[in-house]
Amino acid sequence: MVARRVAAAIALNLAAASCAPGPSNGTGVPFRGDAPDALAGTRYIDHVIVLIHENRSFDDLFATFPGADGATEGKMSNGKTVKLKKTDLDYPYDLGHSWQGFLKDYDGGKMDGFNLENGGNGHPAGTAPYQYVDPRQIAPYWDIAKAYVLADHMFQTQGSGSFTAHQDLIAGGTAIDSTKSLIDFPSAAPWGCDAPTGTVTAVLTRKQQYIAQGGPFPCLRYATLRDLLDAKGVTWKYYSPPVNGSVGAIWNAFDAIKAVRHGPEWQRNVTRSNQKIFADISGGTLPAVSWMVPDAVNSDHPGHRSKSGPSAVADLVNAVGQSPYWKSTAIIILWDDWGGFYDNVRPPFRDRSGGLGFRVPMLVVSPYARQGYVSHTQYEFGSILRFIEDNWLLGRLGTSDVRATSIADCFDFAQAPRKFEPIRATYGRAYFEHQPPSYEAVDSE
Repeated sequence: MVARRVAAAIALNLAAASCAPGPSNGTGVPFRGDAPDALAGTRYIDHVIVLIHENRSFDDLFATFPGADGATEGKMSNGKTVKLKKTDLDYPYDLGHSWQGFLKDYDGGKMDGFNLENGGNGHPAGTAPYQYVDPRQIAPYWDIAKAYVLADHMFQTQGSGSFTAHQDLIAGGTAIDSTKSLIDFPSAAPWGCDAPTGTVTAVLTRKQQYIAQGGPFPCLRYATLRDLLDAKGVTWKYYSPPVNGSVGAIWNAFDAIKAVRHGPEWQRNVTRSNQKIFADISGGTLPAVSWMVPDAVNSDHPGHRSKSGPSAVADLVNAVGQSPYWKSTAIIILWDDWGGFYDNVRPPFRDRSGGLGFRVPMLVVSPYARQGYVSHTQYEFGSILRFIEDNWLLGRLGTSDVRATSIADCFDFAQAPRKFEPIRATYGRAYFEHQPPSYEAVDSE
């Protein structure tokens, strides 16, 4: 058994090292085909936790990280180049990050329109997006990146905000039929089946036409990773905070999935407190696949005037690392969209659903994660889905999971599992376990 596992791990590492984009699917979007990745059947990972924080571009958090593709200056629409300003994590303004904002920032691929972004006060943002967070204020993120894996080419699946980003992380895309996809966010909150009557969604047609209120009520029927997990009997849970004023409504991706919201899994698989994950780790009831959405004040979302996000991540990692789950778990930490902040890397291709969007940071923690590895592999949110699908032999959803490269190269299964070393944090686990919910929406776009 040991020899077979080592052989499988070596095959995985060779395959990951040799992976390259395959042919085009006819729309200029590269894909690798639908053959199972070499990860299938290695059985090293029994638990995957996807921790979703808010609204930070790669350059905003890791502009100066050694070995990463970061930048300390950026281009503006007037032709000038400006230095990125070192700022606090609790930046007080929520910049725009809608599809229209993405188009301004992207500027036909020139990546110089960030100064035209909505500054959160109805005026152009000017130099505000040209910043990066003081590394001392996000030390846990940098410590994790130095000890495990930092990915510097993880792109949003769509150039849009939190609603579609969270959908992409469970479904790999937001196509509601063969002609259009959801984009931006619904016209009222909560963003899902609990929305008020008359709520509609924005859509982007295959001809790149934006229709602000052209989509359906946000109670959707498309398949998600939940369908594949259920079909194979693989356990899952979505840990999410409550939203004040909405009876039973949770600001999370599965509130928008009709089969979950109006089925028994709404009570069984969707929590009323994101803090429940600590009890599940301590109690030995952590499911195989988890999504974790922090309270708004712990999410790194600009405008909340909070610096607790890095500690929240560190304490979750420490909780797993100091439990029996450590030896079989992969923790994937990422930020759902760019938040309007400058990034220097042009998305590598355009599809007809609004993507790829801008880069966001991704950290991968596991006893089998490569040590101090900066992955330059091109990923998108479907890369996480593909990794999960291959690990449990689930098959494919047929969305971006088909074209995306798995995050398998972040791991080295030939190495002995690493001993866990705690991540230093300003706030301890007890702070978050007993923290009352803020009842603030995680995001507004």
